[in-house]
Amino acid sequence: MSHPPTLRRGWTTGTCATAAAKAAATALLTGRFADPVTVTLPRGGTATFPLAAARLERTTATATVIKDAGDDPDVTHLCRVVASLRLQPTIDGVTFAAGEGVGTVTRAGLPIPTGEPAINPVPRQMIRQALAEVCDATATATGFAVTLAIPGGGALAAKTLNPRLGIVGGLSILGTTGVVVPFSCAAWIHSIHRGIDVARAAGLDHVAAATGSTSEAAIQRRHQLADPALIEMGDFAGATLKYLRRHPVRRLSLAGGFAKLAKFALGATDLHSGRSTLNQGALADLAQAHGLTPSDADRIRHAGSGGEALASLGPTAPHLARAVATTARTQALQALDHRIAVEVVVYDRAGEELAAANGW
Repeated sequence: MSHPPTLRRGWTTGTCATAAAKAAATALLTGRFADPVTVTLPRGGTATFPLAAARLERTTATATVIKDAGDDPDVTHLCRVVASLRLQPTIDGVTFAAGEGVGTVTRAGLPIPTGEPAINPVPRQMIRQALAEVCDATATATGFAVTLAIPGGGALAAKTLNPRLGIVGGLSILGTTGVVVPFSCAAWIHSIHRGIDVARAAGLDHVAAATGSTSEAAIQRRHQLADPALIEMGDFAGATLKYLRRHPVRRLSLAGGFAKLAKFALGATDLHSGRSTLNQGALADLAQAHGLTPSDADRIRHAGSGGEALASLGPTAPHLARAVATTARTQALQALDHRIAVEVVVYDRAGEELAAANGW
């Protein structure tokens, strides 16, 4: 029996920034860069990195580490993470600044205050700890001004949710464990959480979570929603609802294509095609329970996909879409413990509404 290959783990931008900062601090205090440089990970263990570049000047030291995201499809894979350090007189103090390609927080609701560089709390703590280790090893008492940069990060950030979250000018320095687990989906779910936090902090009482860009644009037009109200849910319906249950808003619109919302209506919480499938038999049973005929149910049962099932019904297709919307709304209400008013809107591939179910 053949076994699938083990996927290679990688390192977060926070871990790479910590390594670069530690190497630069070592150069400032000893005159020589630590290369390779070893850092401690938040949950134990260590990671060691070679330096891609290093420069020591009279009052500053700069070190660069290449980020290796392993087998994860990360937009920051192979980017350069640069730390420039200078000594400052505040003993034990560490200040942070955003260099090229690192964003700045402009909206409330994120774990970093507005106006601060988008360097998350765990990477900040990792860097502080690493610099304290260098000071202890050299018996030096000093503070550091740390500037982090990711050259080209401004262009890469356009491929992330940073602009919607109010992080302008570049990428975030992220990581809670220091390690990137391939295809763990943690980064996407993290973005969902931060999107909800930003919407709540902005005082928005209505958010829309969509499975894709077409349904997102359609639901935005339907309610004239501002961008911060849009949650790019993707396939992570369960994770979105779980977080909203703990951090509620007044109203939620769920929007998506027929097949994905049909899977959700039938109990799936991860809607990715590789992790859940649409049970045509269960969909046929759902259709009959909502008044479609046995012959309609047979067509659904023998269809090869959700789209084919919908097309096979002809003029009764809207009835099936309505059954899916109604049942999906019930599922969402149960997941939210009925704490939030829910609307579900089913769209076709062109963004035209097929059916809607709401309670407001």
